[in-house]
Amino acid sequence: MAAERRAEVIWQGTLTQGNGRLKVGSGAFGEQAITWASRAERPDGKTSPEELIAAAHAGCYAMALSNTLAQGGTPAEELTVNAICTLDLQQVKITTMNLEVQGRVPGLDEQGFQQAAQKAEQSCPVSNALRNNVQIHLNAHLAQQPQVTSNR
Repeated sequence: MAAERRAEVIWQGTLTQGNGRLKVGSGAFGEQAITWASRAERPDGKTSPEELIAAAHAGCYAMALSNTLAQGGTPAEELTVNAICTLDLQQVKITTMNLEVQGRVPGLDEQGFQQAAQKAEQSCPVSNALRNNVQIHLNAHLAQQPQVTSNR
């Protein structure tokens, strides 16, 4: 079995002066404008391939970590994943992906969370698609739990 997802871009003009429209097959979000300027300078309300890759990686990694934690017997209450995809403009190459994850996981210590985070990065399909071509940096930590104080 396989799952296929589709997207379409219609591009008009040159790289730097042209523009495009992106649509996803699911209809999950409306048509999005893309331009070289939104990719290399300022977004100005438009998206870019790097932003879409960052979104895909954050979502995929969150699912992989959630699964890893649940399989380990410590399901997460909440995971927050931020992804930053960097395009080197001199090489015109995606060079790095930074994943920042914070989790609320009852019953798990920092070391256990770090181990689960690393294991999940290795099983994440988007990480594996990028691996050996893009440097992936992972920074994971547990959220601070509220301190319980007693008034004795």
